[in-house]
Amino acid sequence: MQKGMHTDTERCVRAVQSKDARFDGWFFTAVVTTGIYCRPSCPVVAPKPENMRFHPSAAACQQAGFRACKRCRPDTSPGSPEWNQRADLVARAMRLIADGVVDREGVPGLAARLGYSTRQIERQLLAELGAGPLALARAQRAQAARLLIETTPLPMADIAFAAGFASVRTFNDTVREVFALAPTDLRARAPRSNPGTTAGALTLRLPFRAPLNPDNLFGHLAATAVPGVEEWRDGAYRRTLRLPYGHGLVSLSPQPDHIACRLTLSDLRDLTVAISRCRRLLDLDADPVAIDDQLRTDPLLAPLVDKAPGRRVPRTVDEAEFAVRAVLGQQVSTAAARTHAARLVTAHGERVDDPEGGLTHLFPAPDALASVDPESLAMPRTRRATFTTLVRRLADAEVRLGPDSDWSETRARLLELPGFGPWTVDVIAMRALGDPDAFLPTDLGIRRAAQELGLPSTPAALTARAAAWRPWRAYAVQYLWATDSHPINFLPV
Repeated sequence: MQKGMHTDTERCVRAVQSKDARFDGWFFTAVVTTGIYCRPSCPVVAPKPENMRFHPSAAACQQAGFRACKRCRPDTSPGSPEWNQRADLVARAMRLIADGVVDREGVPGLAARLGYSTRQIERQLLAELGAGPLALARAQRAQAARLLIETTPLPMADIAFAAGFASVRTFNDTVREVFALAPTDLRARAPRSNPGTTAGALTLRLPFRAPLNPDNLFGHLAATAVPGVEEWRDGAYRRTLRLPYGHGLVSLSPQPDHIACRLTLSDLRDLTVAISRCRRLLDLDADPVAIDDQLRTDPLLAPLVDKAPGRRVPRTVDEAEFAVRAVLGQQVSTAAARTHAARLVTAHGERVDDPEGGLTHLFPAPDALASVDPESLAMPRTRRATFTTLVRRLADAEVRLGPDSDWSETRARLLELPGFGPWTVDVIAMRALGDPDAFLPTDLGIRRAAQELGLPSTPAALTARAAAWRPWRAYAVQYLWATDSHPINFLPV
């Protein structure tokens, strides 16, 4: 699959005719005879090729006057893998739009974060996605509205506000235009099997492209969980979320064809942001078939991929939090890193209420950590200096970690900090920034796995061999780590 796939008409037609779910989210099919748009895997009889029009986004379909299919629900497709594997302007803009920046700060706020003019951003988004930032944000609001309509008993006026609409009238008009149904009709059609919810809490399914191997994904999150902030309970990973309008609690549980997600939010306006961050945490928009096919070209990696395909990169819901935890974990065991983090959480984190117990705090924000007395940190003096420098730079925004980060620039800024070597920078690039090609050739676990497999084990030689794995070296890291018996590689019992 490649950038601009919607322009390859023949390939798109084949995908629609074969109902190939791998292509869901890569492009959308608009049918001129019915006025609706679908995902490629729509179960209805495929339209005639001459009646198909292909668009790169749901927003582009809506801009062209098409309504969402009621059968395949294209608004619930996994996101395009493009936005998590690229670091250019369009990809960074799409990550920020998913994080709700346009709704909170408008297009000027989006442009300011990216360092471009609004005109440049609108032009590039329109050229690649067929829709500008406002239309893309509107499509996202419509999806959030549908989710709230179908899964909560909230009044429609509350849903309009929570989904980010400026007025109830705009909410009603958008829902009718996108889904060809009034909000009350959408609710009437919703399945009755959804559990009852209260304001601020809802249950939903997070789709992904198969296959998905949950072992290392949830194993890593559970094994490194910071007490009070994260826990593994009853087959689910639970954690607290720091969000733009408040805080949240999330429970994520792997199922055969989706991730079961239960969200409790102090402010429902954070819904789309919370979903976006959970999807990034679990790397749900990845294209595992393309990734695994590339890694299989190495005969020494192929058996690992064939044994357990679909490994994802466990990421984060808070880039600054992960950077701090990466420093706490330098040259110590997983258990010791958890202990250091738990002490910071207890002393400086904000308390939250968890009806189920277990979760007690938000991880401290950089400005709270910037006031920590270095002498209170139970770590070597050099690592204290690394910690205090990092949190000050994060608090002052001299180092910015987020969905809008320019990967190359951020790497360079991190390498300037005392105590930041290639391993720390690359693990932050891999798990916080989301760079799919980040690589850890100096990591002990990687070198041990390489030696056992017959791969070069010196960093320089291994890096040279890994050139053939690009641009998916971060996924190769997951397969290499999985050769070890460490708890991060196993789904907790």
